[in-house]
Amino acid sequence: MKKFNLILLTIISSALLAIPQPPDLGVGSYILYEPTTKKILVSYNENDQVEPASLTKLMTSYVVADYIKEGFVSLDDDPRISVKAWKAPGSRMFIREGTNVKVSDLIKGMIIQSGNDASIALAEHVAGSEDNFVLLMNDYAAELGMVNTSFNNSTGLPDPLNLTTAKDLALLTSAIIKNFPSHYKNYSQKSFTYAGITQPNRNRLLWRDEIFDGVKTGFTSNAGYCLVGSASRGDMRLVAVVLGSEDEKRFNDVSALMSYGFKYFVTEKKVAKNTSLKEMKVVAGVSDLVNLGIDEDIILTLQKDQKDSLSYEIVAPTEVLAPVTKGEIAGTLRVIDEEGKIVEEKALLYLESVDELGFFQRIIAILWNWIKSLFT
Repeated sequence: MKKFNLILLTIISSALLAIPQPPDLGVGSYILYEPTTKKILVSYNENDQVEPASLTKLMTSYVVADYIKEGFVSLDDDPRISVKAWKAPGSRMFIREGTNVKVSDLIKGMIIQSGNDASIALAEHVAGSEDNFVLLMNDYAAELGMVNTSFNNSTGLPDPLNLTTAKDLALLTSAIIKNFPSHYKNYSQKSFTYAGITQPNRNRLLWRDEIFDGVKTGFTSNAGYCLVGSASRGDMRLVAVVLGSEDEKRFNDVSALMSYGFKYFVTEKKVAKNTSLKEMKVVAGVSDLVNLGIDEDIILTLQKDQKDSLSYEIVAPTEVLAPVTKGEIAGTLRVIDEEGKIVEEKALLYLESVDELGFFQRIIAILWNWIKSLFT
């Protein structure tokens, strides 16, 4: 039978300090989300379904970016503009029927100018029709875990089947930032000129503070004024979603959430991958010891007063019989907060392989190890 031990690597105690309650925005729903650790820092009605308005274009943007990444669409493509795209109501980049417009310009028109005409043109170029494109949008939403979202157009124009939530929009925005960093840079551009018409980015946060680098505004009479914003400070990024607010207030709301998050929380790497956390005895191996570690960094978002109040536990056998294969599971690493709650758990792996000794040396080593165990 294998002997197991539990090792307490580090523990630092400190008094748990109370932090102020998060801002009460007084709007329909909102969320403050840390995408690296997938932690919700603040939320209110985050799973309530509402109309997304032009925030729908975030999904249109995501689908287009993925089709470009996979090589099905090029930024240099210049699709011919249809009557449907040309006649799109609401905000527009003012493309004309029968002209050819580069995909790169259509993307900027959709993101920066919130052009409904650009959204339809992109949808038709990717999928042949907007209806076909909507099927893709819903498939991608399902893949991203947007369980309370459905789309029925590419623009966000009023439609009872266009529904989403603050949480789902946070997931989508986080995926855009992570999966398509070059594409995401379009969201920080402050203006775009097409056909001699210059339009500013609707996201006024870009002018407020350099930490903001996106993402999108939206408005319909049913949805109210909506905003998804993202900002980074140091190694920490936050995504804030505010739905059902008022015009100027939505920018203040997102700013308030960001200020709260950056002031009271921090995201840090607590344990590095491929770093030896423990040496385990190897019986009958060409080496007497093998290092144990993890294959992914442990990164946590914590209250600033709690970041140095964690303990780390290793549960693993005291020894292993050779041969040992690199990457196989050796035990478990647990990160525990000062209240005794496990906040992260990872498989502990062998960081290198250890070959077994030759036949006779192996027998002798096993016998000798057994004899020693009788006296310990």
